[in-house]
Amino acid sequence: MAKYSTGGVGGDASDVCELCGADGRSLETATVAGAELEVCGECARHGENDGSGGADAGGDDDREQERRRNAARNAARMNDARSVGTDFEEGTDYEDDPLPYLAADYGETVAAARQEVGLQLDELAAELGVAEDDLVAVEQGRAARANVGGSVIEALEGRLDVDLAEE
Repeated sequence: MAKYSTGGVGGDASDVCELCGADGRSLETATVAGAELEVCGECARHGENDGSGGADAGGDDDREQERRRNAARNAARMNDARSVGTDFEEGTDYEDDPLPYLAADYGETVAAARQEVGLQLDELAAELGVAEDDLVAVEQGRAARANVGGSVIEALEGRLDVDLAEE
């Protein structure tokens, strides 16, 4: 692997820290920013932990694990955001459960009516026996893109006493 060098600062290049240039110190091999270097003990703490010890070993592992968890969460959010814009997803069979033509403001109507009766989304979903994601899609005005079935619209109309379908 390529090494970074301080240009041989000091006398014999074999006992010079390749990171800070300190001369005459005991050196060890450490990976710093992807490069394998011969560094002094003080600079070794800046290296990537290989699990071989050091005072910050546990903290570095915890930070790396948290970084990976955050990266996975971000990737999941990106995938969710991409799926919102798709025109057709697997799920509802519209031949058996056709979605009616919906009024222009159906999402706002559902949200206002649900709040008026004092129900949270999860409570209403449980009461109607439908997926909470379907109710979120309806309230956000994307029932067709989320493949919400007509039976969900009918259940909402009945429970919340609203008209969502166009005549």
